[in-house]
Amino acid sequence: MRAAVEAQLSLKLDAKLVHEILEAHSETKRSYYLGGFRLAEVEGGRFCEAAFRLLEFISFGKYTLLGKQIDSEKLIDHLRSLDGSKYPDAVRLHIPRALRLVYDIRNKRDAAHLADGIDPNLQDATLVVSAIDWVLAEFLRMYHSVSADDAKALVDAIVIRNAPLIQDFAGFLKILNPTLGATDHCIALLYQRGETGATFLELEKWARPKMRPNLRRTLSRLVNELDLIHFDGTHYQITRLGEREVETRKLVTKN
Repeated sequence: MRAAVEAQLSLKLDAKLVHEILEAHSETKRSYYLGGFRLAEVEGGRFCEAAFRLLEFISFGKYTLLGKQIDSEKLIDHLRSLDGSKYPDAVRLHIPRALRLVYDIRNKRDAAHLADGIDPNLQDATLVVSAIDWVLAEFLRMYHSVSADDAKALVDAIVIRNAPLIQDFAGFLKILNPTLGATDHCIALLYQRGETGATFLELEKWARPKMRPNLRRTLSRLVNELDLIHFDGTHYQITRLGEREVETRKLVTKN
């Protein structure tokens, strides 16, 4: 999916910057899901460096060389002054403001990791990940060259949760941890699927052979006894309690 996003954005935007922004996006999310919240914030700043340069490219046709300090405040002021009839609000206002927020989280929040005894790294990193997902999806929404349905699918793929220990082989989800039992295997798969959920046939296909004979019983227990998943008659979906279980026990971030 990343290759498709890169190909689409590179048709209208600078290919080097597109590659850089996707690298930073990938590393930010990888760090986040592996529990490296401070590192996720740092990589989020790297994402901003590339994103600001894309905004320069869009408005000037050129950009500050990578490795050279960029004057983000001056750029934000310039973008705000662009002709609204020629440039969308996302370029003029919304993306710059989102990037400014991520910058501030990276540069200034350590000073506020304070005396209240509450470490805000998780909430900060969660905000950073959400913001960069949104920014990247906005770039794709504005500069894609495919049908509206295909563009939506690419945007959806950007913002969904990506579990490091689940690999997608053309729609076949494989958990790269052979030690997980059937219960953990199912909630890990549904964690990856998010709001889309999965049918019984999909879960049966993705389950390991030894799990399949008792799969309905496993799913029934998860629905009716543990409240970790919900079944609407056709699809199974993970609940908030199930998400917390996966994240607390780090089922999809280590083996």
